[in-house]
Amino acid sequence: MNYRNVFDKESNLMRGRNEDGQFQSPFSPLKWGDAFTEGNSWHYSWSVFHDPQGLIDLMGGETSFVNMLDSVFAVPPLFDESYYGQVIHEIREMTVMNMGNYAHGNQPIQHMIYLYNYAGQPWKAQYWLRQVMNRMYTPGPDGYCGDEDNGQTSAWYVFSALGFYPVCPGTDEYVLGAPLFKKATLHLENGNNLVIDAPDNNNDNIYIESLLFDGTNYTKNYLKHEDILKGGVIKCNMDSQPNLQRGTQPADFPYSFSKEKKN
Repeated sequence: MNYRNVFDKESNLMRGRNEDGQFQSPFSPLKWGDAFTEGNSWHYSWSVFHDPQGLIDLMGGETSFVNMLDSVFAVPPLFDESYYGQVIHEIREMTVMNMGNYAHGNQPIQHMIYLYNYAGQPWKAQYWLRQVMNRMYTPGPDGYCGDEDNGQTSAWYVFSALGFYPVCPGTDEYVLGAPLFKKATLHLENGNNLVIDAPDNNNDNIYIESLLFDGTNYTKNYLKHEDILKGGVIKCNMDSQPNLQRGTQPADFPYSFSKEKKN
């Protein structure tokens, strides 16, 4: 839970501390480097992979948390490069992509969009994931929006195109987004097949209206590893309008350490 010690209530973001324990001042969440490696506070404040609920609590609840997530895209692609003394390529890639201060070309923020699922607004994850897949991955020579560090940027796309992603690999859960294709089949090592079927999927129908797992209505914002290994059919009924009722209950939210601690 040490992450709580670098949370600044004044800015609602993570903030570097000096050796004497005082917060660094002045503070700009747009400053790259210094307390944050190849990124800024807008990127690293979400790096509580094991405990999004704890971060939600620090930020003042689900509404405030979602507002902060929204702000990543609303803040212009401005930056402070003074620590480096030059515009490093990670900064340039963020500005070229023009999605606010969302810097998908650098790995620290790549899980952030999935965090909408922890606050009961999975449709926002579905929207922004499709935006990233369509705008930041193309078949041209400049088709990648940044570094390919150890396959992470490709792995993000493969998982996200299937419709789920391991936000916290230490758990047995994959957080849901929405599939990119009308149909995909995973041939698992145990011989089972997992089919992700979304026949109405297209550039307009980017939202999950309902999801059936082997014919049973499924409202959770995550899949369990053991269920994936069993194989079966995940039927995604897609729509052009978000379903504001699905995945909104705390019982549907993915794992957070704070919840385990309370229990």
